[in-house]
Amino acid sequence: MTKNTNSQDESVHNQTKISRRDMLKTAGVGGVGVILGATGLGGLLTIKEGKASSTDKKEIIPFYGNHQGGIITKTQNHVYFVSLDVTTANKEELVKLFKDWTTAAALLSEGKPVGDLSSNEFLPPKDTGEAEGLSASNLTITFGVGPSLFVRDNQDRFGLKQKQPKELVDLPKFPLDALEEAWTGGDLCIQACADDLQVAFHAVRNLIRIARGKAILRWAQTGFQRTKQADPGQETPRNLFGFKDGTINPDVKSEKQLNEHVWVQPGDGPNWLVNGSYLVVRRIQMFIEVWDRTTLKEQEKTFGRFRDSGAPLGQKDEFESLNLAQKNDQGEFHIPVDSHTRLSHGDGSQPILRRAYSYSDGMDAKTGSFDAGLLFLCFQRQPSKQFIPIQERLATMDKLNEYISHRGSAIFACLPGVKQGGYLGETIFS
Repeated sequence: MTKNTNSQDESVHNQTKISRRDMLKTAGVGGVGVILGATGLGGLLTIKEGKASSTDKKEIIPFYGNHQGGIITKTQNHVYFVSLDVTTANKEELVKLFKDWTTAAALLSEGKPVGDLSSNEFLPPKDTGEAEGLSASNLTITFGVGPSLFVRDNQDRFGLKQKQPKELVDLPKFPLDALEEAWTGGDLCIQACADDLQVAFHAVRNLIRIARGKAILRWAQTGFQRTKQADPGQETPRNLFGFKDGTINPDVKSEKQLNEHVWVQPGDGPNWLVNGSYLVVRRIQMFIEVWDRTTLKEQEKTFGRFRDSGAPLGQKDEFESLNLAQKNDQGEFHIPVDSHTRLSHGDGSQPILRRAYSYSDGMDAKTGSFDAGLLFLCFQRQPSKQFIPIQERLATMDKLNEYISHRGSAIFACLPGVKQGGYLGETIFS
């Protein structure tokens, strides 16, 4: 008798479990899913402050300020970069998305979930939970808007055409570009950088979840560099070719240099972007196996620098000013005319703030070789006077082109920082 009673109880319990599961599945198709898509964060995904996962304030980078984090911030160990396409045609929904992203990003930057982790067991949790118990890990979340947010297929999508800066246009096609649609363009971008990849992924995952019904993922790329633990001396990171990458950058502690080369200034264009910056992102595949069969001397001539020290050829210190006129005993330039260093430097009048990460995505199925390379991210005040002329020189005669191929490309205007009580993109929509 007892056995039968237990069996009946178990049967009822299982039926309850099944009904709950079926209810959620059904709701996902015609109920809850529609609510999430139609209302964004209203109701089920309303964001409210949750408990911080960690109280270590040393690992928290403030979200609010004159400029967005993740631009001049000290480079973190990992990046999770995504490009998105806006699916809503409703301007009010787009504004709401930016407001909801502002609230969520501020919480995430403090190591907090986007909602209470404990929730009604019959509904999806408000936060996905994989960062529970983890520190903020110096997380920064940087948002940008692409040219196609303003005009696509000659359509003024949200009545913003008159606010599109002249600098915010698709990059020209450079010689030797082998761009793939799967890695190119986008209406919006999110760059999440952190010292823990799970923290960065958690941030992007929840922001995309919040965007449900308003925007969808277009492409995504993770990236890494040597960790701070592995390199306590904090030397210049090395790329997958073994050379130091990012030696020459504007001084992020110099307000003068940042205003001259990185931050958009009044009068540069529409003033909604003042204190923002332009981001160029390039997904560059490296032919590692070919490089590995190249002599050290040839590698160094290709870059124009010594591999071990990072110093320019003919010089001793990594951070010495380039001596482009210096020649060897044979009358040849120490730094070859087709070297990457000479061409990227030019006359020195076009500095950009490089913030690059390596990537490795397993195997290239077409060749059986590594699918690996560089997620090149750079910030600047005016792409037409900085990145574009640099890349035009590199694309024409850079010896490094024998070992790389540009597969992805996009440009975004990274929004100004947000003040307490304001929201991302407020200057565009107000």
